[in-house]
Amino acid sequence: MKKWQQQIAPWLTKYFSLPSDVMMELPRITIIGELHVYIENHQGLAVYSDKELRLKTNKGYVQITGSSFVLKMMLPEEILLEGTIKEVKFIPE
Repeated sequence: MKKWQQQIAPWLTKYFSLPSDVMMELPRITIIGELHVYIENHQGLAVYSDKELRLKTNKGYVQITGSSFVLKMMLPEEILLEGTIKEVKFIPE
């Protein structure tokens, strides 16, 4: 069933003009300068320190590195990180 969903999601996205991040359960990342990162559609916090944030996604992890990190907001599927952002990296499972 999961394989069928993975095959039909791109088709639905293309022909019905649906947002790909929603249909394919991808994270949506909004970066404002090097100061803020807002991430939607994550599956939980894996690592957090003042220099690293790693979030679980359905395809692996999103890792953000930098310094002086502060979690300004954390909801079940959304997170707002403030600090000096140096790198955003996707780590596949």
